Amino acid sequence: MTKFPKNFLWGGATAANQLEGAFDEDGKGLSIADALPGGRERFSIVNQPNFDWKIDNAKYRYPNHLGIDHYHRYQEDIKLFAEMGFKCYRFSIAWSRIFPNGDESEPNEAGLKFYDKLIDECLKYNIQPVITISHYEMPLHLVTEYGGWKNRKLIGFYENYASVVLNRYAKKVKYWMTFNEINSALHFPVMGQGLVKSNGADDKKNIYQAWHNQFVAGAKAVKIAHSLRSDLMIGCMILYATTYAYDANPENQLAALKENQAFNEFCGDVQVRGTYPAYTESVMNRYGFSFKDLEVHDGDLELLKENPVDYIGFSYYMSTAVNVTDKNLDSANGNLVGGVKNPFLKASDWGWQIDPTGLRIALNELYNRYQKPVFVVENGLGAVDKPDENNFVQDDYRINYLRQHIEAISGAISDGVDVLGYTPWGCIDLVSASTGQMSKRYGFIYVDLDDNGKGTLNRYKKASFNWYKKVISTNGEEL
Repeated sequence: MTKFPKNFLWGGATAANQLEGAFDEDGKGLSIADALPGGRERFSIVNQPNFDWKIDNAKYRYPNHLGIDHYHRYQEDIKLFAEMGFKCYRFSIAWSRIFPNGDESEPNEAGLKFYDKLIDECLKYNIQPVITISHYEMPLHLVTEYGGWKNRKLIGFYENYASVVLNRYAKKVKYWMTFNEINSALHFPVMGQGLVKSNGADDKKNIYQAWHNQFVAGAKAVKIAHSLRSDLMIGCMILYATTYAYDANPENQLAALKENQAFNEFCGDVQVRGTYPAYTESVMNRYGFSFKDLEVHDGDLELLKENPVDYIGFSYYMSTAVNVTDKNLDSANGNLVGGVKNPFLKASDWGWQIDPTGLRIALNELYNRYQKPVFVVENGLGAVDKPDENNFVQDDYRINYLRQHIEAISGAISDGVDVLGYTPWGCIDLVSASTGQMSKRYGFIYVDLDDNGKGTLNRYKKASFNWYKKVISTNGEEL
């Protein structure tokens, strides 16, 4: 085991729409997450051609409306994070709490005051906030009125929002990220771009146009951030799935390279290097259009070049294997990407393939590609936890998963990778983004709430709570 740096940022990660609740309190507007039904069929419902974003309480449950009521219980939750010894806490600001519709000129002060309190609560315990400006929770009005991120007008709305929160909190918050898992839109653009079948999700040109608009908006946020504080670090955030060819067949090797470019590398290349990569035309031509078909304004490319991000934040849950030569192989589930089943790996309760070595590979690939610090801002095991009569969960399976991934990070550090920190996903149980379930649990803290919205919402420490506490207190030396 290579020792972790003394200033390594141990912590945990959440998202506003998955834990805050209070979806209509204190002036908050509806977000896209508020209109997503709960349950394993969540994505199939959203993918229906007639999905219209209407909330139908008679037909569906909407678990994001309650979350785990963090909005009213944040002090209790931050205290528990502090007890574990968190050095940082990654969370997001709900855009529709600050601008309820997204297109207002003036922010909602009540929303800003909530984050004043949340940030100060973190700082009280010497926990550094790591804030995602937009994490799958854009205002719903920007989708229903403007068509989502394919509309260039959203650049200005995001710039206004980012300017407000950065100006408000930059003195207290050093670490920021622009968009959560921005590349996830390649396979499922509803969460990050607000695109469904009815407003253009099936046309890949819309996805790339939305990305361009997000790249420009993100660069504007970087410019604002750097003007406010010289040591502020603002990163991008991508979903990284280490990608293997299924075998040594050159056709599968080439297919894996192409998948890697399109998914793992494209969004990072633009935001970190500040330029569109050499393979841009190749990727776009695959979908029947060209870069010249996008709406790109004068000054856009210069803005990207002058305002690259400072680090790469990324989520890592599983790797993926690519095969194009054998149509009879079983497919695998995954975090929006699956591929085929890798015979060398075991899978989680939800079929995600567990691959700690893939994290070490990911860290090496990202750092060697960009030569900028990397930050593992999501990693964890979604599992069915069964508490005993004392509401205690002996989650050794989670401890083993996290231990192996922390060992992989240590290995990457020994390889020479500059890793800023590690914030396991769902450090407290929350609503799953992909399924809308509470039963898909990630946390060190059990929340008494089931998939039907029933429970006390009481918090209970799992076995992993004290384990992670020791990991942090020994700076990763005792796993």
